[in-house]
Amino acid sequence: MNNDKRELSPEQQKELFKILKERFDKNLNRHNGLEWSKVEAKLAAHTDKQWSLNEMERTGGEPDVVDYDGTTEEFIYMDCSAESPKGRRSVCYDREALESRKEHKPENSAVDMAAAMGIELLAEEQYRELQKHGNFDMKTSSWLKTPSDIRALGGAIFADFRYGCVFVYHNGAESYYGARGFRGLLRV
Repeated sequence: MNNDKRELSPEQQKELFKILKERFDKNLNRHNGLEWSKVEAKLAAHTDKQWSLNEMERTGGEPDVVDYDGTTEEFIYMDCSAESPKGRRSVCYDREALESRKEHKPENSAVDMAAAMGIELLAEEQYRELQKHGNFDMKTSSWLKTPSDIRALGGAIFADFRYGCVFVYHNGAESYYGARGFRGLLRV
């Protein structure tokens, strides 16, 4: 993979499309009324988005189409792994939080990783929407896009799914745990 251009090789593209199609076909309940041929055509036209989806896949996110925005004519991909993606755990919230830690710093932050991958962190309402497509984060939790007023006070929010409900919590943005990662969203 050429990271400078953020393009997949033809072999990588073929493998990614195969994985995405299999997941699309296996989980039709997530995208009622959408056709794979239209999704595939849109993906084929956006090599940068292919690279981002491959990063989502590589880090354990299992991205799948969960919505279509008719206004922008974009398919909405979200991480649909049962638990917070393994390759994106043990991270604090953002760069400021990472730099504030004096010792035992995590390797990265959720905001920086998402930006490097070309994806967005899920906001609370998007996380709640994702939960309508299955039960996610029943053993883990995921950082969410934090409102600026909360972040200005040093906090950040995360969520999980327990007892049949979505719970949104707060923590210091500099905290990190082995069972907390983040889920992303990509518009194609």
